[in-house]
Amino acid sequence: MLKKVSKNEERTRRHERVRTKISGTPARPRLNVFRSNAHIHAQIIDDVNGKTLVAASSVEMKLANGGNVEAAKAVGAEVAKRALEANITEVVFDRGGYVYHGRVQALADAAREAGLKF
Repeated sequence: MLKKVSKNEERTRRHERVRTKISGTPARPRLNVFRSNAHIHAQIIDDVNGKTLVAASSVEMKLANGGNVEAAKAVGAEVAKRALEANITEVVFDRGGYVYHGRVQALADAAREAGLKF
């Protein structure tokens, strides 16, 4: 009999596959996305040194509804603004095992429009 696997376990497996292929370096750090039902978070991470360089989230920004596309756009623009202030212009996008659609895509597009290259 097959064991039932939760959606989050499936996402974690996909994320592990993605992480074998991409890694953040000091020259080109990784833009990681985490999405929950209520909020969305983005971090720019240097995997070589194990440091989070820049972060933004809908919780920290105190958005009225942090789980929608508009919130994702706001978080993407904010993380890009903070990255540019920290002299980070190029990143590698890590979708975190999520499908590149909806909130994840909105965050990525907003970050690109704000000046990040990936």
